[in-house]
Order: sequence, then C-alpha cells, then structure tokens
Amino acid sequence: MARAFLFVLDSFGIGGAADAERYGDAGSNTFGHIVKACAEGRADRAGLRKGPLFVPNMLSLGLGRAAKTATGFIFGDGAKAQLASAFHGAAQEISSGKDTPSGHWEIAALPVRFDWGYFPDTVPAFPAELSEAIIREGGMPGILGNCHAPGTEIIERFGEEHIRTGKPICYTSVDSVLQIAAHEVHFGLERLYEFCKVVRRLVDPLNIGRVIARPFIGETAASFERTHNRRDYSVPPPEPTLLDRLTARGSRVIAVGKIGDIFAHRGISEVRKAAGNMAMFDKALGAMNDAGDGDLVFANFVDFDTEFGHRRDVAGYAAALEAFDRRLPEALAQLRQGDLLILTADHGNDPTWHGTDHTRERIPVIGTGPGFGGDIGLRATFADIGETVAEHLGLVRGRHGTSFYATIGGHA
Repeated sequence: MARAFLFVLDSFGIGGAADAERYGDAGSNTFGHIVKACAEGRADRAGLRKGPLFVPNMLSLGLGRAAKTATGFIFGDGAKAQLASAFHGAAQEISSGKDTPSGHWEIAALPVRFDWGYFPDTVPAFPAELSEAIIREGGMPGILGNCHAPGTEIIERFGEEHIRTGKPICYTSVDSVLQIAAHEVHFGLERLYEFCKVVRRLVDPLNIGRVIARPFIGETAASFERTHNRRDYSVPPPEPTLLDRLTARGSRVIAVGKIGDIFAHRGISEVRKAAGNMAMFDKALGAMNDAGDGDLVFANFVDFDTEFGHRRDVAGYAAALEAFDRRLPEALAQLRQGDLLILTADHGNDPTWHGTDHTRERIPVIGTGPGFGGDIGLRATFADIGETVAEHLGLVRGRHGTSFYATIGGHA
C-alpha cells in the first residue's frame, strides 16, 4: 500500500530565497519573523494567544532544521528536536513568480518558466480596451476600483456604491490576477461566477494567471465581510503535472481546499472544500481515511495567507500555526505502512513585511512516514517534492525536478 499526503500551509515561507532582492523581498522571513515577534510579545492578543510560538509537532518533523537550512535561523532547540521517522529540508523556487499557481504547479513537478502578465500599479490599472470589453461582454453598467488594492480595503471603499449601482468591484495586485468582488445577495453569487468566466476569457490574451471571485456580505462599510465562497479561475497548466500523471494511470487525486481551482480542475478526481483551516483539516483527515493504494491527497490551508499574511496579522498567523500544530497528531495517527506525508508551502507572506503582498522565500519540506527519515538539504526546485511523491507512488520520472526518495529511505 503506497499513499501520499501533501499538505500546503499556504504562504508559510521560511526566508532565504537567493533571488528575493529581485522581488523587493530581501530579508523577508515569514516563519522567522513570526517567531521573533512572539518572543518579543508583539504577537500577544487577549483571548487569542500569548508568549513564544508553540509548534512542537512541526518541530518534531524537522521544521527547526528546515529553517536552519534555509537561512541559518535557529528556533530555540528546534534544530535538534526531531522524530526518528521524520525528514527535513528546504526548497528554492525556480518559477518566475511568487504567486499561488506558480508555487503549486512547481510543487506538482511543473515549474513556471514563462512570465505571467501583470497589471501596472496605476489608476486605472486595466487597459481601456479590456475594461470596455468587461463591461460590454459582461453586461455590466460599469466597473469600480480598476486599481491595485487589498481585498478588504477595496470592499470598504466601494462596497456601498457597488450595492447602489450594481457595478462589480474589479482590482488587482502585484500578482498576475484580476479579482472581482461582488455582494452575494445584491449582485448574486452565481452571477458573479458567470461574470468571472467571461473575464477569464477576456484576460487570456494577456496571460493573466487567475481571475478570482471575491463574494462578500453586509450592508455598510462597517459590516462588509468576505465569505468563503471564493472561486479561482486559473489558466490550465501548459504540461502534465503530477496530478495529471496520477489520474492518467487510474489513481485518485483528492483535492482539499482550493487545489482544484489552482489546477483548473485538471488531474483532479474529487474536490472537498470547507470554510476555515480547521474545517479544512477535518476534510483532509476524511480524505486520508478514504485514500487507496496509489492515491494522493493534496490539501491547501489557505487561511494562513488570506486571513493573516495579506492582512499583516502576526498574532493571527501565529495562532493559526499553533492551531494547525495541535491538529497534526490526528494526521500522524492515520499514517500506516506505505504512507508518505509532506508538509510544505507555496511562497511566503511575511506578516511583518511592508505592503500586503506575497514575499519571495524558500519553503519548508518536512514530513514523515513509516521507514522514512533524513536530511534532504536545500533543494534547487519545489519540483523535487512532486518527483519524490511520483517515485513513492510508482510513476516513471518526469521532466522536471529530482526525487529525494532514496535519501529519506524510500525504495521504489
């Protein structure tokens, strides 16, 4: 019985990216700066958490050693504490962006070696011909926003006008994305989804990675709240990924969270979604229980990124890490002979950093399974993760990445 479980803690970077300066992120370190803030009392919040960051279960899988590999950062005695059956290391991204599709595709053994299209940080941000086409082909009275902005802020700014006029709120960021916020009731959730499909088609010639539906509720700027009915409309991967290779041979890929959207639902057998990290963890546990021989459970825990990283909420991020860590033994208890569990990330989103955008960082690669263990060092690409899973599940070697399966004690 060979099964694989790949858990992505969305945005949980560990610093040290060799090319971080190119992205304006030299010195960013999501994990390291959260640890420092907690130690200094800057992540204390009444009723939420207090004191040093407490993630003993991830440390037992080698998180401390992974951080040391990435940057030389030492987290207490975390560089020493590790289960005998755990393995650890870090990985450098070779894809051209620091966005969700690039990170996840590379994890799935397909680096993004082309440049995405981006919108300039100007007002308006979108080309006039695109805006006109969005209005015309989407049947809209106009659009609001048309700029770079954080999601919660732009809803506060334009939400009431959106309700009054029926104009959707369209905005972007430093990522290759066009986001559309609309009220679930006044505008309509299904109408928003259909509108996003139109916009997806219109931005294809510009090579924009994602169009994202951002529904919200509430009646005033003070009460607006984004819901968990977000939906991403992504460009399909240009080559087969690990997911395609698995489903082509008859294995199941169970996608937990937004994984299905990220891969444009290609190579996906089943999607399981829920609202919030803890509910997502429940879904992941159920998928682990249901997985059979040769199957992959691929889970994304998005709250780290959307709720805390982008909002620069250090205390919230720290509390979310601690909550995830408390649940981790439940996943470990499900592992049996032939299972491989890997915890990793897709990029950074340092909550102590300037701005509200992702940060270019290395990622942790930690995990466990009966008979596994060892130091995988610093991997040259996230694709090594996908190729390791591929070898574990009996697939032939792909075009990108190098498996570290033998290093951790695996025998295909």
